[in-house]
Amino acid sequence: MASFDPDRISLPDGHYIHGRLVPGTGALAVSRPSDGKVYAMLPAADAGCVDAAVDSARRAFTSSDWARRPPRERARVMRRWADLIEADIDDLAALESLGSTRPIDQARAWDVPYTAEGIRFFAEFADKCGGEVAATASDHLGMQIAEPLGVVGAIAPWNFPLSMTCWKVAPALAAGNTVVLKPSEMTPFSAVRLAALAVEAGIPPGVFNVIQGSGPVTGEALCRHPGVAKVTFTGSTGTGRAIMHACADTGPKPVTLELGGKSPQLVFADVPDLDRTAQTLAAAITGNAGQVCVAGSRLLVERPLLAPLVERLQQRFATLEPGLTWHSGTRFSPLISAVQAERVETIVSRAREAGAELLAGGTRFETDMGGCFYRPTILQVGASDNPAVREEIFGPVLTIQTFDDEEEALGLAEHEIYGLAAGVHTADLGRALRAVRRLSAGTVWVNRYGRSNDYILPTGGYKRSGIGRDLGRAAFEANLQHKSVLIDLTP
Repeated sequence: MASFDPDRISLPDGHYIHGRLVPGTGALAVSRPSDGKVYAMLPAADAGCVDAAVDSARRAFTSSDWARRPPRERARVMRRWADLIEADIDDLAALESLGSTRPIDQARAWDVPYTAEGIRFFAEFADKCGGEVAATASDHLGMQIAEPLGVVGAIAPWNFPLSMTCWKVAPALAAGNTVVLKPSEMTPFSAVRLAALAVEAGIPPGVFNVIQGSGPVTGEALCRHPGVAKVTFTGSTGTGRAIMHACADTGPKPVTLELGGKSPQLVFADVPDLDRTAQTLAAAITGNAGQVCVAGSRLLVERPLLAPLVERLQQRFATLEPGLTWHSGTRFSPLISAVQAERVETIVSRAREAGAELLAGGTRFETDMGGCFYRPTILQVGASDNPAVREEIFGPVLTIQTFDDEEEALGLAEHEIYGLAAGVHTADLGRALRAVRRLSAGTVWVNRYGRSNDYILPTGGYKRSGIGRDLGRAAFEANLQHKSVLIDLTP
């Protein structure tokens, strides 16, 4: 299945609690980004519904054998779950692309397989982190025992619904926890399908629950619930602060937060292949129409490269045409909503009023599709206090600043608020390593940009770009707590 009819897709419309779909009264309109059409009315979980989901997860934690199951058996069931996800690619990819910004070709080629393999990756940690024996006196035995936390509350964003759900749910379940997930109210349905496949694979009912609703109501109730032991979230820095506040008020309870970014890409004049570099830079800001937390949105270019690099970027941007996410062949995504499109337009307008020069784009595509498609945009900027440099835009808008030497480049790369990711493009290994050490970012890519399928590499931010790490061993260990034990061995 590639292209499909969006009006013929069956939707798992409701919450998923204790192994079954729980319908509710439609309260939230859900629109398709590609054409703006309202295609579903979503039930919104109030405090009572959140309580039911958390209670289901708590009962599953204490009464099912999930936390006590031999770790290799837990891993085996999760691998079966991953197999079912891959076998369900037609339905899952359609659900993903129907109501999100993910084109169907990309959902099939990357999102679904990435989700399945991510589950397999974390399943393999199930028996790898059990604790350790401590050095104590010879007549004592000291040890630390790793145990699951209990109920993990997870809140996933709308830009990559399936893969972000995997980031939150897979390490928590592999560690023996249970989960209550709130997907974005804009992209609610693929997570429900994932939860149903989990039960089909043999994960006990109640171990993975999904509740629908808005952040201010449902998300707030989930974060504040006393039965939730930890919260994990990906989204904006502002929402991350609100989640931390709620968790502090009702705990304190630990949080993992992957938040906003304004990631620089430093391009030095010695790059060996300018065409390849230009392709990398273009993909880093136009992928998912720039709606990526690690989007390489701030381009810092050594002055001699400015004109040839801009020319190459303009050429690549000119080839991108918008398309419906359910049509095979679509390469450029819509913005998630009219509200987001207006936000992008507002920041671009303010940036130009503050002195930015428009080199490409700067307007919406004129189409009859009904969705909001914004042209890939280049703004040449002088001052670093320009709104387009300071603020996360979450759209296909690239700022360009020039530098004359390495020290100036590193100074421009520094951002007072964000430190999520960065890119360095150079043929000089020493320069690359110096930059890696100096850049205030949780991830630095050299002569490439963007995440790979190396699940072992954790991701997270410096500064206000987050706390804790997703992916890697760090994500698994963040779902464990440790109990110290000291045994007296004297007769």
